[in-house]
Amino acid sequence: MNNISDDADDSSLQEPQVGQGKLVMVTGATGYVGGRLVPRLIEAGYRVRASGRSLSKLESRPWASHPDVELVALDILDKESLTAALQDCFAAFYFVHSMNRHASDFADFDRKAAVTMAEACAAQKVGRIIYLSGLGEEGAELSKHLRSRAEVAKILEEGTVPVTVLRAGMILGSGSTSFEILRYLVERLPVMVTPRWLQTPSQPIAIRNVLHYLIACLSTDATIGRTFDIGGPEVVTYRQLMDAYARAAGLKPRVIVTVPVFTPKLSSYWIHLVTPVPSYIARPLAEGLRNPLLCYNKDILTLIPQVLLPCSEALEIALDRIQHHAVESHWTDAGSLPPPEWVIPGDPGWAGGNYYEDNRVIVVQQSAAEVWHRLVRLGGKTGWYYGNWLWRLRGVMDKLIGGVGLTRGRRSGEQLFAGDALDFWRVVSVEPEKRLLLLAEMIVPGMASLEFRITPAGPGQTKVQQIARFVPQGVLGLIYWWLVSPLHEFVFTGLLRGVATGSRATIVEGPRRARRVTARAAGQGAGQ
Repeated sequence: MNNISDDADDSSLQEPQVGQGKLVMVTGATGYVGGRLVPRLIEAGYRVRASGRSLSKLESRPWASHPDVELVALDILDKESLTAALQDCFAAFYFVHSMNRHASDFADFDRKAAVTMAEACAAQKVGRIIYLSGLGEEGAELSKHLRSRAEVAKILEEGTVPVTVLRAGMILGSGSTSFEILRYLVERLPVMVTPRWLQTPSQPIAIRNVLHYLIACLSTDATIGRTFDIGGPEVVTYRQLMDAYARAAGLKPRVIVTVPVFTPKLSSYWIHLVTPVPSYIARPLAEGLRNPLLCYNKDILTLIPQVLLPCSEALEIALDRIQHHAVESHWTDAGSLPPPEWVIPGDPGWAGGNYYEDNRVIVVQQSAAEVWHRLVRLGGKTGWYYGNWLWRLRGVMDKLIGGVGLTRGRRSGEQLFAGDALDFWRVVSVEPEKRLLLLAEMIVPGMASLEFRITPAGPGQTKVQQIARFVPQGVLGLIYWWLVSPLHEFVFTGLLRGVATGSRATIVEGPRRARRVTARAAGQGAGQ
């Protein structure tokens, strides 16, 4: 396979410096599309106000410290804060969707958020809104997810601020939800029994082409107040896309048998078990694939001409980015991020009940930098340094009850940033060579975290402290903690030793249990 540089960047697609310092708002800037759009807007000469629910996630992005970027943490339903954030913006990109495990009615949330966005933009006299919606013709068969995307477009259009709507189907790029589902299905299943929607036609589009359209709309006045369908140059079925992926990955052709009994609900469970994508995301996507996702309004091809990548080339580029550990953004990036204070004993988040703590310490004859080098490679293909089969078993158990499991892996094998997914953990805080804090996202009867602290312990020596905390919910939470506690003696001790020693470090002391961390000590350790 050719060493292709990027699945979102290419010199032939770079925007000229047309922004002239104009200020643009990007909502959902830590999401898959928003996270890639921000740096390209800067390259095109715009100033960017990047917003998201978590300031720490925004601050962890590579572009966060750029002088032309402002970071704003806000709740999209808070009209006052959203209106303030839109001040002086000549345009705003809207990338807000609420598909998550805790959203009982994502359509209702999206409806309210769209109304708030339209009113806030009107209050600040924003020049235009650019919204990335979904393909699919309205009708009884249109999925709830696609119907909600279309409803958001209508709500925005009913406001006083002009709206440009770009309707896209499947987006192909390293780390996109659609690409990850395709990748895992084809790589893991040489023989597949599949639903009928594999024969539904669609027009997938490469992420770099999506980004080019989004940016070019800002300098193309003819796109103001209009809706466009955006897609790649080919109409393909999902079955053909699977064949194309197998060729791109150098795999043997897959044996695919199509049957009529697979409902979207069954399909979502199958996707959940085989891929890292959980069922609450897989189901609306599977329902959407029942609908032909084709481009009918093709006016944008004339207004914003560009080279549209065929599926085979888009897949090759995405695979190359994964193989070179250079995935710029990932579908797991989206979502809220609890503040680091969540795990500090004595903080309001812990009030009202007891918590359990497993605290272990080891001292090694090695530098903090060498220890950190191993710590930030935890999970994914590296594994957990000890008892990996137990970690995998725990991941399988989590998958079977609807959790994320271990197959989610990690975006990069070399670095961790706040907000990153790490197997069935979420990275909450990263302080290089000092502290790493993880929050459990597996299904447990309570709340759990895992923290590592690295401190000097003498000449050439480093102390590594590993703290697991658990807040049980009800009797089931208590039973869960006492059942898993005996395993901690092996798993957590082995994990700590693996993080601290690797293959060369000399153990000076431990691993041993340490005293429970007090509220004051925890606050000091967290840099408060």
